[in-house]
Amino acid sequence: MDAFGHVNNAVFVRYLEEARIDFMRRLAPGDGSPSFKGGSVVARHEIDYLRQLVHRPEPVTVELWVRKISAASMTVGYEVKDEDTVYLRASTVVVPFDFAAGRPRRLTAEEKAILKEYLDDAAHQEGAVGA
Repeated sequence: MDAFGHVNNAVFVRYLEEARIDFMRRLAPGDGSPSFKGGSVVARHEIDYLRQLVHRPEPVTVELWVRKISAASMTVGYEVKDEDTVYLRASTVVVPFDFAAGRPRRLTAEEKAILKEYLDDAAHQEGAVGA
């Protein structure tokens, strides 16, 4: 909470980060596949703060989906909400990164195929943040 008694904007960014990291870890197919095993970097965040979220015992949900897939990035969409209210809509452009080489890399065909399973911007179009 900040001095005004609501969740600070920086804390919302941490909520998004935690959801995104969890999502990325769950994407790795296993079975020796190198997909999603390397790192990634955030190229852009865009956030619309719609309602203040005040301290309360009830949890909120961070809903996450893939909005866009390109050759060397993906855009993730989010809503932070409860049953009655959407508090935030956001998007993040994530770039796969080869830390050993010190440069971005392209998404593999396997990674794109996996991401397509989560491609769902149509259900979230109303009021969604563009990226």
